[in-house]
Amino acid sequence: MDAFAQLPDEINHLVSEFHSIPFVGDLMMGMTQYSFWLCASAILLLVIMFAFKSKLALVPHGLFANVMEWGIEFVQNDVGKQIIGKNWKKHFPFLATLFFFILCNNVVGVIPGMKPGSGTISTTAALAVVAFVYFIACGVRAHGPIGYLKSLAPEGVGFPLNILIWVIEVISTLLRPITLAVRLFCNMFAGHIVMGSFAIMVTLFVQPLLQQVTASNILAALPGVLFAFILLVIYAIEIFVAFVQAYVFTILTAVYIQEAEEVEE
Repeated sequence: MDAFAQLPDEINHLVSEFHSIPFVGDLMMGMTQYSFWLCASAILLLVIMFAFKSKLALVPHGLFANVMEWGIEFVQNDVGKQIIGKNWKKHFPFLATLFFFILCNNVVGVIPGMKPGSGTISTTAALAVVAFVYFIACGVRAHGPIGYLKSLAPEGVGFPLNILIWVIEVISTLLRPITLAVRLFCNMFAGHIVMGSFAIMVTLFVQPLLQQVTASNILAALPGVLFAFILLVIYAIEIFVAFVQAYVFTILTAVYIQEAEEVEE
């Protein structure tokens, strides 16, 4: 079919649109499309938070206030208290900011015509480096620089096995920001490519019908209806994935903080 014959070129064009394209200026001195939507998401998040602050009450009223209250309690209970424990309060502002910032970027990227700020490896790498610096600083503050380095190897393990375990733990710790960045980027990038692919298929099958209404074009457009339904399902899944990826990034950061501050019994 002609629609399927055009698909490879359209997919290649779709993938090219996810490259870092200058929005203002150039790639050296300017703002890319991802930087623009990152800033737009940050501004949107600030607006949402100020709107929520204005609606603060002992008992939240309305859908917006209740959803925000649930999100904050989710980070507080399921991430802070459950993972970090008694020291959760001092880390809550950082974890909540991380969660809502990533979530806002992910959700904005699901809206047609927009791009997720988290859809480029440079953004997710920056977030991962921030998380890395934070949990390392927590470990150094809890144990001291030398004490934190020693804490990477468990006590009670004899020489030379303790040296081997220490080297493995150092490498594992250094790899954490890489895995955080790649996991978030790959999930968001892949999801948007899948959504874009189905949107292209809907367009290719329905476009002839929009140009001319004939019996053959109506029949040819029927697969487009199926693809449109699948696209709606994928959109719903992507919104869920946007939440899950924000949660995974935040909870892994909380785990790393807890491990960094952990005191050997």
